[in-house]
Amino acid sequence: MEKLLHTPEGVRDIYDNECKKKRKVLSKMHHVLSLYSYNDIETPTFEFFDIFNQDKGSAASNEMYKFFDRDNNTLVLRPDITPSIARCVAKYYSEEDLPIRLCYQGDTFLNTHNHQGKSHQITQLGAELINDDSSAADAEVIATVIDCFLAAGLKEFQIEIGEVEFFKGILEEASLSKETAEEIRKYIHNRNFFGLESLVKELNLSDSVKKVLLSFDQLFGGCDMLERAKQLVSNPTSLEAINRLEKVYTALSYSGYEQYISFDFSLLSRYEYYTGIMFRGYTFGTGDAVVKGGRYNNLLEQYGKNAPAIGFAFYIEDLMKAITSQKVEVSIDNSDSIILYDIEYQKYAIQFADHLRKSDRKVELIRKSKKKDVKDYAEYGKHNHFSGMFYLTSDKTVDVYDFVAEDIGSALIEDIEFC
Repeated sequence: MEKLLHTPEGVRDIYDNECKKKRKVLSKMHHVLSLYSYNDIETPTFEFFDIFNQDKGSAASNEMYKFFDRDNNTLVLRPDITPSIARCVAKYYSEEDLPIRLCYQGDTFLNTHNHQGKSHQITQLGAELINDDSSAADAEVIATVIDCFLAAGLKEFQIEIGEVEFFKGILEEASLSKETAEEIRKYIHNRNFFGLESLVKELNLSDSVKKVLLSFDQLFGGCDMLERAKQLVSNPTSLEAINRLEKVYTALSYSGYEQYISFDFSLLSRYEYYTGIMFRGYTFGTGDAVVKGGRYNNLLEQYGKNAPAIGFAFYIEDLMKAITSQKVEVSIDNSDSIILYDIEYQKYAIQFADHLRKSDRKVELIRKSKKKDVKDYAEYGKHNHFSGMFYLTSDKTVDVYDFVAEDIGSALIEDIEFC
């Protein structure tokens, strides 16, 4: 029987320098989250199906990996991490009414159609800010996203910001049925403005509502677009949404982040998940948003805690594609050394390696095979990005191979300095 050495469709192995670079980027981004005082949280990889059902704004049921436990409960591999955190907050922070800051990184799983070309296992890094309903919190979360982009080495990116309440205000003014409102939302969400125009012309709407609905294809751009939007609406809900975005923009300008910000009122979610501001982050080298986020003030209530919340999640595979495409240099630690020894010097090689490791140096200890020459191990070290190699020639001396400087020398073990 032929061995199965390949992975299932939709997942793949990540190894060697690619894995090192991914971990390096995650580490830098996580450091940003720690600077904003977010605390780490880990949630289970699988949970009860009800934690992620569609009412809670997660993935569609047919996109989840489901299985059953011995008690016949339906379990799922998490398609998203935010609902799990909402459950945790309702359970462990039920009485807390001051801001809660939680961050995470972990894999999520979506059983999407293969023709979409998407990975079924996606690493997410994200954060949730709970118990703060202010525009200042909205701005700070977006600033955190920008700092994460910069920490990853990306300089050319854009955060598109929308406001769900702007659209809701128009629907309230129009007094549309739920079905018609959903049809309009889909047209706008899919940016099918021809279909939107045909539908709007068929509906019995006021001229002002028709005008603003038919203007959604132009309601994107910089801060000046918000002024144009003000001229199109008069309902208090939409006007308050615009006012909130202006406050967010002002707060972000204090950090000098205006260049990374644009607004788009056609940015609407598939589910009734977001309750205010929502945003997407784009950069070159990937067709999809590499980060998504927004305010979800109603989510925690479904788990038993009435609390506002805002958060985001980076999609790390897409982010790494962008980093590779833009040829962003990700410096990885190649300070590892090889200690090569013949069997008669094993004791001294082990003691030498112990000394190096206590000095916080990474060491791979290799006993030399009689079938291989020293140059074979040197080639192995260069190929695997080691910085150098020490070959014990006696109990006190080593040949020193510097792969970076392409130099070979000799030294006493006791004279070698480690920093």
